[in-house]
Amino acid sequence: MTQAVIHDDYSQDYLATILKEVKTIAMVGASSDPTKFSYGVLRVLHETGYNMIPVNPREAGGEIRGLPVAGSLKEIDQPVDMVQVFRTSEAAYGVTEEAIDIGAKVVWMQIGVRNDEAAALAEAAGLKVVMNRCPKIELFRPFWKPRLNQEI
Repeated sequence: MTQAVIHDDYSQDYLATILKEVKTIAMVGASSDPTKFSYGVLRVLHETGYNMIPVNPREAGGEIRGLPVAGSLKEIDQPVDMVQVFRTSEAAYGVTEEAIDIGAKVVWMQIGVRNDEAAALAEAAGLKVVMNRCPKIELFRPFWKPRLNQEI
């Protein structure tokens, strides 16, 4: 049995392990609009080397950054390590149910997305959970070095 995670504070090791172990990320709520935050996160994660699968029923059959868009998690025909939730906190529960159904190992809810019931459901099914965080930010956090002595 895995130890329950407190969902307001994640250790750097916990986040780093997830980002090191996952290879394929399905982004639910991906957008083809380059002004949307989800587009930028998808771009950076893809350019970093993750196999990204955009999921958006309104854009299903199209492409985002040259990647084919799935209409739902169930339409994906390959194993998914992590499901990234770029939807509302209320929608996160249904996305989590689908993530469990497809055998994902991690549910990662984007900044501003938090659903404790979804987290409990995922953890009961053996998945790791991150809420209210951005993998793009966490990926580069170890390299941030404050320069407090710089002039403004």
